[in-house]
Amino acid sequence: MPVSTPSFLPPSLVLTIAFVIALGGGFLLKLWLASRQLRHVARGRAAVPGSFASRISLAAHQKAADYTLAKLRFGTLEAALGAAILLGWTLLGGLDALNRALLALLGGGMLQQLALLVGFVLISGLIDLPGTLYQTFVLEQRFGFNQTTLRLWLSDLAKSTLLSALIGLPVAAAILWLMGSAGGLWWIWAWGLWTGLNLLFMWAYPAFIAPFFNKFEPLADETLTARVTALMQRCGFSAKGFFVMDGSRRSAHANAYFTGFGTSKRVVFFDTLLRQLAPAEVEAVLAHELGHFHHRHVAKRMATMFVLSLAGFALLGWLSSQPWFYTGLGVQPNLTALLPGIAHAPSDALALLLFVLVVPVFTVFFSPLFAQLSRKHEFEADAYAARQTHGGDLASALLKLYEDNAATLTPDPLYVKFYYSHPPAVERLARMQAGAPA
Repeated sequence: MPVSTPSFLPPSLVLTIAFVIALGGGFLLKLWLASRQLRHVARGRAAVPGSFASRISLAAHQKAADYTLAKLRFGTLEAALGAAILLGWTLLGGLDALNRALLALLGGGMLQQLALLVGFVLISGLIDLPGTLYQTFVLEQRFGFNQTTLRLWLSDLAKSTLLSALIGLPVAAAILWLMGSAGGLWWIWAWGLWTGLNLLFMWAYPAFIAPFFNKFEPLADETLTARVTALMQRCGFSAKGFFVMDGSRRSAHANAYFTGFGTSKRVVFFDTLLRQLAPAEVEAVLAHELGHFHHRHVAKRMATMFVLSLAGFALLGWLSSQPWFYTGLGVQPNLTALLPGIAHAPSDALALLLFVLVVPVFTVFFSPLFAQLSRKHEFEADAYAARQTHGGDLASALLKLYEDNAATLTPDPLYVKFYYSHPPAVERLARMQAGAPA
């Protein structure tokens, strides 16, 4: 009696099934978490939590709840549209159709591959444009945060597009050249290039790129300058200068940051921050930022990013040589059979785009791990700031920032664990008041 042997699914079909399950499962998970957050924030809207009742008005609390709910509903719609668009690019043949059209027009070569990348970015940008405009000029405007004009927004768009072309195209061409010419270990060289460019960008951004979008003026308040200078010396840090950024031209949100690499480090305060906080509170916020450098959070995050990117490039190096990687995602990897007049049609740009599109679908499930690590770092930076300045000043500053940025005081705990890179106000201020170690 003949014995039947088991038949295995082809790798391309396995990838298709895994992709659909991950995409659908990820969207359903986001939808479930969003529904929890919606219910939790809506239930807490009626009254200010007891621990904040003496410091936050009911009107401010309800504004934060309404802002959170509006952003969440819009974000859920964006997630649904994003999933549909991703299916359109992959399994429904959008990327394959764009690639075939450009092959027929330009033939197979570096120009066609760069055109594929540019075409994808332009089409994606046009698809995202209505949502971006709505978020800026409707949602943010409704709650009093948008300060930008359409003219300034268009100027920013033109500048960012120009910079992306000047920087992105040469980098993309270099990586594509390495993929086609550097052999099977091309991904090591590409990773080295990417890492070096990231370090160069960190050095160049404060002095050469950021001023392209914002005005930076030296901190004119001599009393505050003396105060933050003393803090920097006390903490063992040095900076190239203290600057005020015209963040109010675009948004009412406030922030401060310690940026740069090597000798280009500088302290930047949003002008909105200086208007909202007292000098002692500004000092405490800066001490928090210095706490990240004291605990080497920035270096640790960079090291983690470089290690993960090395793994990503290695994975891309393997997947780019597997035909099932393309066909399993709705793309024909080599169209020379369909277009016999083309001598060579490399699939390197296709591999890059598919990898960038698909990897987030699978890595979304690891978000809670990175969010938890980020919250841990924030607690550590808070504890450092409380040691270097008065803890009450930091608590007061954070509470003002939570209120001014309309951050809800009643988030869903599970939603926090999955998404929040910063601890919610209740946890953060309770940790300070208790004096618990970070």
